[in-house]
Amino acid sequence: MAKAFWQLLIPHGLRGGAVSHVRRRDDDDDVDMSDEEGWKDEYTQWWFEFLDEKNVKGISKDTWQMFLEFVRTIDSKFEKYDLEAAWPSTIDDFVEYTKERLARS
Repeated sequence: MAKAFWQLLIPHGLRGGAVSHVRRRDDDDDVDMSDEEGWKDEYTQWWFEFLDEKNVKGISKDTWQMFLEFVRTIDSKFEKYDLEAAWPSTIDDFVEYTKERLARS
């Protein structure tokens, strides 16, 4: 069910700006990063492929709640991702998967 919602919401949010690329300051104010590229449409497809390849049968509440923030804050090359931050392990694994995929292209 999560994948169906993401298929509807992420592309629409990217086009309409609801999932605009922002970075959080230490005081939790949004800082616009529109001049820096973030999540791309192709990453949504990669996310689904990752979930299928890893046979993820269910999405944890933690992953569901944090995925939108991840999409809004990740840079286009996944270079600024902090593995020590409190992201769910599914997202950590996806970042590694994506970095490997980006290195091959």
